[in-house]
Amino acid sequence: MTVYLVGAGPGNPDLLTVKAARLLTEAEVVVHDRLISQQILDQIAPWAELIDVGKDPNGKRCSQKKINQILIEKGTLHRVVVRLKGGDPFVFGRGGEEADAVGRAGINVEIVPGITSAIAGPAAAGIPVTHRGVSSAFTVVTAHQDPTGPNSLNWDALATLGTTLVVLMGASRAHLIRDRLLSADMPAETPVAIITSATTSSQKVRRLQLADLGTERVENPSIIVIGAVADDAELTQLTRSKLTLEGIPTWL
Repeated sequence: MTVYLVGAGPGNPDLLTVKAARLLTEAEVVVHDRLISQQILDQIAPWAELIDVGKDPNGKRCSQKKINQILIEKGTLHRVVVRLKGGDPFVFGRGGEEADAVGRAGINVEIVPGITSAIAGPAAAGIPVTHRGVSSAFTVVTAHQDPTGPNSLNWDALATLGTTLVVLMGASRAHLIRDRLLSADMPAETPVAIITSATTSSQKVRRLQLADLGTERVENPSIIVIGAVADDAELTQLTRSKLTLEGIPTWL
């Protein structure tokens, strides 16, 4: 009896890991999130029981406590139970909570990492989250962090790091992100890219400046990339300048 916490990747079924794809054909029960694509769900064995525990942006359809209960119940009855989660199960997916609950119930748990959209989304849009001479690091945050909690984000620090900022689950809070970063003195002209439905056939990329973030509706699901790497022209210019300074031909 094993409950597998499986990362489904950023959306495109070609980006499933080999192990994830295999487990989908072996699972007797698959407990899945709302945003798992139908192309990925189609890979599940036809005899498997599918349980949709996705959370709607406008209200929770299934509480985390209930999800844990389902995993424990199914994990005691079946040999292979897959908890299918978007991206990587441990990146803002509450995978740690689910693994802990199942493990405490005496059921074997195995984590199957997935490609996180925090990196794959920008990459699919041609945006490197790090780039020599432009950005030497990146920070991934969720816009759904409780601002009153003990571990709330330090937006003042995020605004002054000078690295790439990747915001997940920020579609409905884009204007709040803009206001918070501007109030922390991040330049209004900082490049921003919004990648919607990343890696899928419906992918769209919109480029703008921080001052304009949230002035138009941001569709869900979207990844918001903030920093110099989000601007094609600026990325090229900064890279060429850096390469020239190092004495490396600009065509490399």
